[in-house]
Amino acid sequence: MDEKMRQEVANFRYGLIAPLVTRKLEPGEQAALLREITSHTYDIPGGQSTKLQTRTLERYLRFYREGGWDALLPSVRADKLACRQIAPDVLEKAIALKRENPARSVRQIMAILELAGLAPPGALRESTLSKQLRRRNLTKKALEKETGAFRRFEAEYRNAVWQGDVQHTLYLPHPDQPGKKKMAYLVVWMDDYSRYVVGSQFYYEERLPRLEDCFKKALIRHGCPEICYVDNGAIYSARHFAQICGRLRTELKHTRPYKPQGRGKQEKFFRFVDQSFVPEAYDLIEQGKIKTLADLNRFFAAWQDVAYHQKIHNSFKQRPADRYFKCEHPIRLIPPHELAEIFLLEERRKVDKTCCVSLLGTIYEVETRLAGETVDLRFDPYEMSVIQVWKDGLRRQDAHMLEKLSFRRAKERPEQASSPEIAPRTGLNYVELAYEKFMSEQKQRGLRDLQEEGDPS
Repeated sequence: MDEKMRQEVANFRYGLIAPLVTRKLEPGEQAALLREITSHTYDIPGGQSTKLQTRTLERYLRFYREGGWDALLPSVRADKLACRQIAPDVLEKAIALKRENPARSVRQIMAILELAGLAPPGALRESTLSKQLRRRNLTKKALEKETGAFRRFEAEYRNAVWQGDVQHTLYLPHPDQPGKKKMAYLVVWMDDYSRYVVGSQFYYEERLPRLEDCFKKALIRHGCPEICYVDNGAIYSARHFAQICGRLRTELKHTRPYKPQGRGKQEKFFRFVDQSFVPEAYDLIEQGKIKTLADLNRFFAAWQDVAYHQKIHNSFKQRPADRYFKCEHPIRLIPPHELAEIFLLEERRKVDKTCCVSLLGTIYEVETRLAGETVDLRFDPYEMSVIQVWKDGLRRQDAHMLEKLSFRRAKERPEQASSPEIAPRTGLNYVELAYEKFMSEQKQRGLRDLQEEGDPS
């Protein structure tokens, strides 16, 4: 950059800050002027059209107030001067801040240094600090690799930790639409200590009731875990699943957002499923030996027991089945009838004036005295024969499916029909009495007419 261009740049910089340095400003006026100046696009001498940042204008102001117009002249070797603009102690602190938290941006580090009084406002240039950090390989990606933030974890005994996950595994012939296919989802619960799969099943939907169904079957067979470790998916974050874990006295833990490294054991199992089971399963589908979800689950259970549970694991040099069942840590079992109560879904409904509620597309009747009240319905989505009705913490009579009455009995309620007291009928009817009166008057009128016709006078 020659001397003429340096002077043009200095004049351009002064023209930007002139409204700020040529007169006394009222409180708040400088900030308003800075916003106004940065809202426009400028043609920089020797450069391109661009918008300026407030921090740049503040730096020009500081230069002018400390050294006048000459301080606005660009240096001949701007890169060397930029390096000298960051004091060694300030740069050292910036490096420490970046190492402390690799996610910190350069702007955030500059803001911290200024707020802490370690650097004057506007003294640091974002491009300069960024360049200094990059030269030292202090980027977020490099620091995460350098720190080795992820360590291997393994539970100390069986049922200490269960990991749960869902895989979009393969397509089956659609059960209702011939010629089409439908995705089969594999729900898996794995013991972290042994890698033994305590529960697994294919479903057509990736929904909460499917997850809970597989979880309940695993609990019945293998007892209750101390911790459930799952991702942040909607089904694992559902209020009802958290409630189930609370009733089981099981701690529910979620993977840190955007940190899938903690799911390594499940991912390794799913890769083995993709490599060993899925190709063979598609072959059986083409042969017509797997047509339904039940067929798929039957073959998968056999494959899992033979190909996975009996395979020597690379980490602990044991079969998962042996490691799980040879562990002497006691298993905490829960009676099936208690599990059934724990897993009941709960929905809140308002009873209409006909003493009915709608649940999963079906109409149910409740006690007549609950008409207009809000009740809680507890039920098993796989066994809808029993619908519990709860009001204010007390269980009422169970709801029953609505029985549609015939036209003649449409106004009868079951309680009224079985009532022993029936009010006696009066035998009086307004229309019938009016009809009788009408006929009587007609008859009397007819007799008078006959009498008048027979009178000779």
